[in-house]
Amino acid sequence: MTTVSGSAQSGVAADVAAGDDRLIRESGLEARVASVVSPVLSALGYRLVRIRMTAQDGATLQIMAERPDGTMTVEDCEAVSLALSPVLDVEDPVASAYQLEISSPGIDRPLVRASDFNAAVGHVVKIETSVLLEGRKRFRGYIVECDEETVTIEPETVEAEGDEDVLYGIPFEAIAEARLILTDELVRDALKKDKEDRRQRKRERRPSAKERAAARSGKNNDLETAPDDEPGNDAEGE
Repeated sequence: MTTVSGSAQSGVAADVAAGDDRLIRESGLEARVASVVSPVLSALGYRLVRIRMTAQDGATLQIMAERPDGTMTVEDCEAVSLALSPVLDVEDPVASAYQLEISSPGIDRPLVRASDFNAAVGHVVKIETSVLLEGRKRFRGYIVECDEETVTIEPETVEAEGDEDVLYGIPFEAIAEARLILTDELVRDALKKDKEDRRQRKRERRPSAKERAAARSGKNNDLETAPDDEPGNDAEGE
């Protein structure tokens, strides 16, 4: 395996030690926005995935977020937008006018945490590094494995004879951007996971056997204690 190395980005080691925090972060204006919105998202039960400032429709601030389990519904996006809008107005990290866009990561999502890379093992990823590694900055291939410091990928295509056994070990600290590539396998896995999540939510909403038994018992007790007739409604005999 070819292991490549690069200069460390500030804060990465501390983030890994603290838990499953983001390994790939923004800089400049986007970093200022991230520092404002991250605490709000955390308080609401969401976590930040990525911040992007684009020229779409003049200027658009895209905030990508998700729940800890990776889900993000339209209702979640609306709730986050309502919570973040006044905070951004007060803190004003962006001097110019812009449109706020809250989005989910999607199937071909950015990978920013160690858990993202672990969940993507076996799928194709595109990685761009901040420094030259093995004479290149762009890598594409299947994620073979990853540990606390490195993600290992196998090239998707063989470029030259002898490349069949090449593996690249890319340190997280050298990654500028990483995202999944949309493939049939990725779509199948995403649909399977969504189906399992729906079943799990349905099971969680359904009362347990103990709760159903208690409800039946309470209903029977109500029937037993209810009076047969209202007072004064007995008919007099002739």
